[in-house]
Amino acid sequence: MSNQPVDYVLKYFPDITEKQINQFARLQDLYADWNSKINVISRKDIENLAINHVLHSLAIAKVLPFTDGAQLLDVGTGGGFPGIPLAIMFPNCKFHLIDRIGKKITVVKAVAESVGLQNVTAEHISVEELKTKYDFVISRAVTRFDAFYRLTHSKIRQGGANTLANGILYLKGGDFENELNVTGNLHIYNISDYFEEEFFETKKVIHAAV
Repeated sequence: MSNQPVDYVLKYFPDITEKQINQFARLQDLYADWNSKINVISRKDIENLAINHVLHSLAIAKVLPFTDGAQLLDVGTGGGFPGIPLAIMFPNCKFHLIDRIGKKITVVKAVAESVGLQNVTAEHISVEELKTKYDFVISRAVTRFDAFYRLTHSKIRQGGANTLANGILYLKGGDFENELNVTGNLHIYNISDYFEEEFFETKKVIHAAV
């Protein structure tokens, strides 16, 4: 298989639309170009964008296919992960991508505009400053899970119309048993149950209902 994100997306999500195929197909070149100007992904890792970044982000879509109208906050999005791939996958959901580093938000805005995403807003702001509440907070291992929970659980609204309760969906790898002392109801999903690539052997999605 090539190292193009769209090939891996089609492997696991064969029912995406022609528009989504075209959007995923543009990501490799867009990120390679931006990464040469602003280092949002480690230089050596840009060749692994398909698996390590795009497909990894979409593990959340396997755990929970979001209901139309869901509102999601991506905290510490960096160059747009997991928010950008999920926004392509769920065009009828709204994604707010935030990061403390302004130049990374510059990249997110440019990529979202280039692939025609109408459901993404990106903002240079810290989560503590936000007043809005969301159905889900999503993120990719920006800190210890217990610290992330304390920082973000107040940003989640009660209720929800999805098959999982509103809460946090957190991509995490390695040993994090000592990070799970939180008040939320936790469930841990093995990404290797969904994706066969070796990269995912130790990777998990933590769902914390709030």
